[in-house]
Amino acid sequence: MKFAHIPVMLEECMQGLDLKPDGIYMDCTVGGAGHSYEILKRTSPAGRLIATDLDDDAICAANDRLKEFSGRYQIFKSNYKDFENVLNQAGIDKLDGVIADFGVSSYQLDNEDRGFSYMKPNAPLDMRMDRTSDFTACTLINEYPKNRIAEILRRYGEEKFASDIADGIVKARTRKAITTCGELVDIIENCIPKKFQQNGPAARKSFQAIRIAVNDELSGLYEFVLGLTRRLKTGGRIVILTFHSLEDRIVKQAFRFLETDCICDKSIPVCVCGKVKEIEIITKKPVVASVKEMSLNSRSKCAKLRIARKII
Repeated sequence: MKFAHIPVMLEECMQGLDLKPDGIYMDCTVGGAGHSYEILKRTSPAGRLIATDLDDDAICAANDRLKEFSGRYQIFKSNYKDFENVLNQAGIDKLDGVIADFGVSSYQLDNEDRGFSYMKPNAPLDMRMDRTSDFTACTLINEYPKNRIAEILRRYGEEKFASDIADGIVKARTRKAITTCGELVDIIENCIPKKFQQNGPAARKSFQAIRIAVNDELSGLYEFVLGLTRRLKTGGRIVILTFHSLEDRIVKQAFRFLETDCICDKSIPVCVCGKVKEIEIITKKPVVASVKEMSLNSRSKCAKLRIARKII
């Protein structure tokens, strides 16, 4: 299956980056290289791109897509949170812009072997971004204790029936191991009252939560936003696309902290914390996809785009 993915809000992201012809940019989640391709196409031969991804299929597809720009980019197999090591390996101190698209690619969702989608009943319970990892959704579902499964569903999926679903999973796995997406979907649907299954697939929230846990997507995200923003040059832009409320909340909180110029207790008459305002938030409210884009690409419907500019 060919790695294919339509980048969400592509033009808005490029405008948000405010590309400089000879700038140095980082794409933290290269995927099918949709954003990376446009960055390289819209910059001069002196422009440079550093990219990261954990998915070997994505890296292979990105290298193929970007081959016309050979010598101007480097792709590292790395978690985006390990950006310090990546930039050090690339010999880069400061960046002109950063983009991070936290969406799951169409290829990952549509490829049955990857086991990301509740719409692929025969798919194995996998959900790994990095397929060299030993920890899969199957491991989590069949080995984690009930209370831990419930906490994952509650925290990462905001699933109100988390305890019931966790109980159903534990009971089902005593009879046989749960190994396919379809088996898990059946369990989830049997644990949620029918009257609460009217607003979309019943398994959506649980699959999101399990994927987040398998790939450890949220831990360190706040620190990532702070740290990578501080690797920007003055005037540099950070552009972040999120696809669920938990990610967006963390990015929003990190931006707010970076925009704050003092965190001292208000009872102290003089600032002693030394905190200074580091960014200007360009998007006071998150940008969402246009009605036209939503009609053409359903995966853009839940996307939120936040942009900030480094001012020191």
